[in-house]
This record gives sequence, C-alpha cells and structure tokens, in this order.
Amino acid sequence: MRYLTFALAKGRLAKKTLELFEKMGITCEEAKDPDTRKLIFTNEEHKIKFFLSKASDVPTYIEYGAADVGVVGKDTILEEGRNLYEVMDLGFGKCRMCVCGPESAKELLTKNEIIRVATKYPNIAKDYFNNTKNQTVEIIKLNGSVELAPIVDLSEVIVDIVETGSTLRENGLDVLEEICPLSARVVVNQVSLRMEHERILKILDQLNNLIQNEK
Repeated sequence: MRYLTFALAKGRLAKKTLELFEKMGITCEEAKDPDTRKLIFTNEEHKIKFFLSKASDVPTYIEYGAADVGVVGKDTILEEGRNLYEVMDLGFGKCRMCVCGPESAKELLTKNEIIRVATKYPNIAKDYFNNTKNQTVEIIKLNGSVELAPIVDLSEVIVDIVETGSTLRENGLDVLEEICPLSARVVVNQVSLRMEHERILKILDQLNNLIQNEK
C-alpha cells in the first residue's frame, strides 16, 4: 500500500488538523515536537505522511501531486487559483475577507470611481472589484501590515482578512464590504481522488463525523 501524503499549512491550521487526526487514532508524535527540524512525519500503521508547508504553497503541492490531500485556508485557495478539488469545510479558522477603510471611503465604493486598493491578496481583490462590483481599481500588492496603506494615503481602501476587527478599529478603519467567509478547507489532488478514492473518502467521513460531534 502506498503512502497517502497530507500537506498542512503551518501554524494553527496544522496544529488543529493534527489534533483531529489524533482523535481519529492517527497519531504523529514527532510532529508535536516544537524543536524538530524534520520536514516529513510518518505514521507507519496507517501508511500516512504529513508535511508542513507555507500556506500559499499547499495548493501547489496538491495540484502537482506532491501531496494527495491538503488543509489550508479558503483565502489561499481563492488567491492561488490552482486545479484541485475543495472537498470539505473543517469549520475552524473562521474569519472574513473584507474591503476595509475609513468611513469616508464608503461612497467611493458606490461611485464607480477608479480607486487604489492595497492588499496581500491581489487576485481576490481583482476578481471582486472587476467581476462582482464592475469597478475599475488599481491594485497595490503589499506583504506587511496593509492597515497602514489608507493611513499614509497609499490607497483609499484595503482588502484583507478580518477576524475580530480590533486592529481595524485601533487604526480608525471599518469593514466597508464583506467579500466572502473564510475557514480551513480540505483540498484533494484530482488524480489522487480517483486512484485512492476509498481511502480518502474514509478519512473524510471520519473527519466529518468528528466535526459534527464537536459542534
């Protein structure tokens, strides 16, 4: 039997996913060691391998078949736009993708004026403004704190993930429009789903039952 390989987005999503697997009886002690330098962790009993990667790389590993199954945020799936199957919402890591800015920017979103939008998610922002709102915008890609952009007049608004909104409020910004809800999702390689259909479905069923029971 070949190994099923899982790519997990580093950080909270990986930690929570590994906890779920442990409840299903699929343990991986090595992965819990905070000092480990190992990149791949193996459960021999179930013939499963896990590796942790940067969230934005998970869809790439899945599309190219370097991993069979992945767990990553919906924001990354939308931004990366890879060929894969999104098969399950795990329901944790909940937040929203929003257009944010000072209250005064609200009317700019209704006037169809060309405005500047700063974001870490240029593809999501472009899709929303071009296809949902039919508004022409200039997208400015940033890697750091996007909240800074409207404050220093780099952009009129930002597109960013909002959890509680406290960082926005502290900087005099508000949620002006909601683009979509986000949470952790399970993604599967298209070939793997055909070749390993039974094994993958069995794991998905177990995950689903666990999540329903935890509600």
